[in-house]
Amino acid sequence: MKINKIFIGLAIVLTVFVSNDLLKAETVNYDFTGESIQYGVQPVGKSEYKNLGSVDLKGAKAGLVTIKSKILFVEVAERVFYDPETSLPYKTERINSGLWIKEYRTEEYDQNKFTVVIKKFKRGKLIKVMEKTIKTDGPIQNMNTLLLYLRKQPDLKIGWHLATKVPNELELTEFDLKLISIDEIIVPGGKFQAYHFKSVPDTFEIWIDKSGPRIPLKIRIKGIVSCTILMKGYSLHNN
Repeated sequence: MKINKIFIGLAIVLTVFVSNDLLKAETVNYDFTGESIQYGVQPVGKSEYKNLGSVDLKGAKAGLVTIKSKILFVEVAERVFYDPETSLPYKTERINSGLWIKEYRTEEYDQNKFTVVIKKFKRGKLIKVMEKTIKTDGPIQNMNTLLLYLRKQPDLKIGWHLATKVPNELELTEFDLKLISIDEIIVPGGKFQAYHFKSVPDTFEIWIDKSGPRIPLKIRIKGIVSCTILMKGYSLHNN
């Protein structure tokens, strides 16, 4: 179904490999706790991202972000638990619901074994319809935590790049994420100087505000079903 493909595109990737050397690089200590970012999704849709700060996940300290999206009659609600120090994900939970679908999906990450286990359920968690374990040769990222990782990098120079591997449900797709320019862009939320990242092969582009707190401003997804995500509003409530 076309709308389902759009949501697959909105995720861009389910998980992303990041090299050990890059994870050891110095990062900027931004505190994103309490932020809320509103997005418009073209052609027809909207999304809201919230950072809820630190929570307990099975005895471990984890950061938690939520993403709620709606395109026409389809809604997606996602929770992403991650390591606040490395931005590596621990677990994601996603519910897709609408007139034609009702699906629950989880991704559980083992950053020591470099695996992610993807499960799909129907009728809540009553019927498991798919389970897939994907293994690679390094730490694994989720797209939302990858954005957090990019936001924490110190000032970047054109030419900076990040080698990545993208698991879908069946195989790994490899690409390189490159900083190709610094652009002045206008989105519904205002005018910004932005880092412009592009994937090779050319499947998506990301623009992130060059100044703190490095807000993701625009994401363009390319393919059979394409869409563009534009920042409309930003607020921070960290008291």
